[in-house]
Amino acid sequence: MDWRGLETFSFGDGPTLADELAALVLAGLKTATCWSAGDGLLTEVGKRMVMLDGSGAPLAVLETMELTQARFNEVGAAFAYDEGEDDRSLAAWRTAHRNYFTRKNQFAEDMKLWCERFRIVERIGGQDDRGSAADA
Repeated sequence: MDWRGLETFSFGDGPTLADELAALVLAGLKTATCWSAGDGLLTEVGKRMVMLDGSGAPLAVLETMELTQARFNEVGAAFAYDEGEDDRSLAAWRTAHRNYFTRKNQFAEDMKLWCERFRIVERIGGQDDRGSAADA
C-alpha cells in the first residue's frame, strides 16, 4: 500500500503520550480511541490514516472501523478495555481521560465524545503484522 499520501496523526497531547499509545496499538492492546466532539469529526468509517510516533515517524496505517458518539459519563467498560490503557478498567479510563481533557480545558462529566474503533491495516518501517521488526 502506498501510505505516503494519507493523512497523518499521533495520539495524545505530546511526544511521550504519543509514543506510549502508539506502542499499545502496535502491541494489539489499543483498538479504540476518543476525542472531544468539540474538536469536530476527525475521521469516518473506512478512512485510513498514518499513525505517527512522538517524533513524527510513521508507524502504521489505521482504518476506522466504527464511529459513535457518547457522553463522557456514558462510556462503558467494553470501550475502556478496547482503549487498552493502564489496567484497561473503566475506572482507570475515566481517571486518565478526565486528566487528559482537563489539560485541554475541555472536561465536563457530560461532554460529548467521538468514540472510534480501528484496526491496523499495515505496519510501516519493516514491521510484520505481529509487531516484530523484520529488519532488526
